[in-house]
Amino acid sequence: MESITKNRQTPDALRAMIARAYGPDLVPAGEDFAAELGHGWFNVAYRIRLRDGRDTVLKVAPPPGVAVMTYERDAMAIELAALALVRERTTVPVPAVDFADTALDLCDAPYFFMPYIDADNLGVVREDLPEAEVAAYWEAIGALNAELNAITGPGFGPLLDPRHATWRAAFGEIVADVLADGERRSVDIGFDYATVHEVFAAHASSLDEVAEPRFVEWDLWPSNVMVKDGAVVCVIDHERALWGDPLFEAGFCGVEVPVFGDSDAFLRGYGRAGLTGTERVRRRLYGLHLLLVMTIETVYRGHTDPGQYDWARAQLADLMARFGHRPRP
Repeated sequence: MESITKNRQTPDALRAMIARAYGPDLVPAGEDFAAELGHGWFNVAYRIRLRDGRDTVLKVAPPPGVAVMTYERDAMAIELAALALVRERTTVPVPAVDFADTALDLCDAPYFFMPYIDADNLGVVREDLPEAEVAAYWEAIGALNAELNAITGPGFGPLLDPRHATWRAAFGEIVADVLADGERRSVDIGFDYATVHEVFAAHASSLDEVAEPRFVEWDLWPSNVMVKDGAVVCVIDHERALWGDPLFEAGFCGVEVPVFGDSDAFLRGYGRAGLTGTERVRRRLYGLHLLLVMTIETVYRGHTDPGQYDWARAQLADLMARFGHRPRP
């Protein structure tokens, strides 16, 4: 996926970063030691072949001059903290961190190296898999997600700054930030921004059931799951993690927004039979938030293909209709 947030590096810069991480003896010779991994939407990532033949992955944060959405600030620091927390508190398979650098002297943004995972990206291969195998993977994802959500935190909100005593306050800030991001860049979401604010405010009481802050991965889609021989072998991309309501997770999206897919297999793996009425209201609010992100981020990332914007805005209109609002003429 093409995006102006991808901070691509020259071969000489890559060699300098490899030397710092692994030592000069492992800096590869020649020009074909690095290949960009193209599936990510935010950071640039390279598959690097070291001099000893070992494969590693380098992930580089966006350049400082590129504006990102509010929740994306310090995303790499969030990912590194999330990886450490998941490794310490769960058995969920995540990458190790070989080396992380925030000095900003070799590169204008933070970066880190991790081992290359020799497996298939589920988001890439699932169209070629039997339906039963895809459902089995979704069950496995549900079980892993439940384990992640068992981690409790000191407060609600950003992973590195859980400053809110209630989920209502934290989610209110999350929504306000996304809408402010859209207004800042004059993104046409099909509705007056004040109307969308009103929808969230009208249903905010449904958030009060959430009493305990839990680790929320938020971005656990098939495209962030590596599989091999019928098993999930690694979960990648943790920069959206926060402290909040487990129902915020991607796997629950299809419960109230069916276009995101059938959530039944995920729910079975997670160990949930279904959602209560109030939980479904919350899940509808979370779907609305996600569709706002997917609409607004296309402007921040400089997408030239309007496909995601058109799709997300259409789904946003459908969900707003369920809240009793139609797009403005």
